[in-house]
Formats: sequence, structure tokens, C-alpha cells
Amino acid sequence: MTHVVFSPCIGTKDTACVQVCPVDCFFDVGEMLIISPEECIDCGACVDECPVDAILPEEDVVGTPEAPFVEKNRVWFEERSTEEIEAARMLAG
Repeated sequence: MTHVVFSPCIGTKDTACVQVCPVDCFFDVGEMLIISPEECIDCGACVDECPVDAILPEEDVVGTPEAPFVEKNRVWFEERSTEEIEAARMLAG
């Protein structure tokens, strides 16, 4: 599984989560940060660092009003080129 960033991050984009991520799997997509589902190692280090409680394990988001963010994260990576993805990684910090 992976962790998912959801709606409380919109407009906040605090990068405390990025700073503790051991695998650099956060990406800045404009209005918020997202986590690469392919790169996240599910360590959970980011969860407690998020000041707006916007990160949970995917299984805790599915079935909630925040569930669409699971698909949005996945689709974002599918629709981007390698260059776009790496640029978003750099923006995240």
C-alpha cells in the first residue's frame, strides 16, 4: 500500500512531510503535494509531520469522502512525462 495526501493539503503545501520522507516520494502539483504510489515505502513518517492531518494510509482513505484522491494521485503520475514528474519532485523540496 501507499500513503495518500488529500484535501486539507490544498492551498497549504507545508513541506514538513517532505523533509522526513526517506525515499523522496513527494511531488508539488500546484495546489497541493502528492505522494508517488510507486515510490512510497509505507513507512508513515510523514503522517505525524503533516500539520493539517492530510496524509493517511491508502486503506484508511478508501471508502471516505476523501477517496477520490487515491485515484487523482495515481492518474497524475500516469498522465505526466518523466520530465514533468521530476520537475514536480524538485518543487516539493
